[in-house]
Amino acid sequence: METTARNWLFDGPEDATWCLCLAHGAGAPMDSAFMTDIAARIAAHGIRVIRFEFPYMVRRRLEGTRRPPDRQPVLLDAYRTVVHDLRANLAGPASARLAIGGKSMGGRMASLIAAETGVNALICLGYPFHPPGKPERTRTAHLETLRTPTLICQGERDPFGRREEVEGYALSPHIDLFWAPDGDHDLAPRKKSGLDHADTLNDSARTIAEFLKHFV
Repeated sequence: METTARNWLFDGPEDATWCLCLAHGAGAPMDSAFMTDIAARIAAHGIRVIRFEFPYMVRRRLEGTRRPPDRQPVLLDAYRTVVHDLRANLAGPASARLAIGGKSMGGRMASLIAAETGVNALICLGYPFHPPGKPERTRTAHLETLRTPTLICQGERDPFGRREEVEGYALSPHIDLFWAPDGDHDLAPRKKSGLDHADTLNDSARTIAEFLKHFV
């Protein structure tokens, strides 16, 4: 894992065909256990993975105090800036094929700018289809017409969008779904399921890499 003056985190080969930029979720930073683990697993498949933090998380890290997420316009502008900077500064084949995405809120922000920024693909990890316990408050309107090739890795029992709920949505045909068996918002199955979280993350990482390499 590498760092830069921008405090981005890099995993994977510098000469990779694909670069995947991942944003963190609302409550955990870019170097949380989940983000670090999934980035390493994706990078192991030859994908260059870049992580960054939204402004409120940067301030939280510097000040040592918990802050709520920035307002959506600030989050979106921050992600737009990262995409611009990546295109301006990345050299080699990875600069030609850029995917964006993230965990939960980070993935949602990426989905809202994917079309306008013209990125090659979108990867969401635990997409927040609705707030927990409020299935009527869906966040899917823009996903109905999205044309960016998209993969959403979702736990079957994710409180932000369970399988039986999501399969009833009118999502764009450009969106593929990978279902983590018995997975929660971190794609983790319950112990009683007999399944292993590491296996689920490995399967997710492999599916992400195969999805991206399909477009090479």
